Amino acid sequence: MGICLNELRMLVVRPTLKQLRAWSPGMEALLLGTAAQESELGFHLKLGSRHGMGIFQILPSTHRQVWDKYLINFPALASKVRGLASQRDFLQHPHAELATNLRYATAIAWLIYRAAGVDKVESTDLPKMAKLWKKHFHHGPSASLRDFVDSYSKLINPEKKLDPKTKTAAANATAANNDTLLIEEDEPPSTTGCAPRYTSAAPAQPSPHAHRQESRSPRTARSRARPPQARV
Repeated sequence: MGICLNELRMLVVRPTLKQLRAWSPGMEALLLGTAAQESELGFHLKLGSRHGMGIFQILPSTHRQVWDKYLINFPALASKVRGLASQRDFLQHPHAELATNLRYATAIAWLIYRAAGVDKVESTDLPKMAKLWKKHFHHGPSASLRDFVDSYSKLINPEKKLDPKTKTAAANATAANNDTLLIEEDEPPSTTGCAPRYTSAAPAQPSPHAHRQESRSPRTARSRARPPQARV
């Protein structure tokens, strides 16, 4: 058994999203569902080389990409996220923060979705949340949309019964041999997927879906915000 759901919601996920001005019932539900599927709400923090770290099982390569390919374009937001990390340990072992710092890990998990253009999702739309997780977050070992729905139903919403329409949609979207699932798995991997290759090339332009309200600050602020490259 992992972390108490209500405590994780009220003490970690919700205040983190509100501090980043990103809270909504749907985003909160998506992150909780992601934690439920990836680690059973923190029951596992590290399972092996094919897994990531922490309650969201984020890969070190993804962690680097969030900083080097996305946050580098939003210095003000980068400063907020850096403020959630440890002062000294982050400089020496930045990836360890994914396992030991719940609020920082939550911020990075949100940024993975944000960098993919995910900013709105209905908290009642479980099939869509499953698809967003599968397309933008999941990196293996192999898991299906059904796994996400089952984890969410078991750990996040165990008592609430789905209405007939939602239940039917979830069943259709997660059936093992469903056409939707087959089509989805045939799609090329997203450029903001969870197992990118790190490169020191110049940062890509921000996604057209990304928020642009953060003001750009001088290069000095940018260099203070981004973490060092860690040896992994």
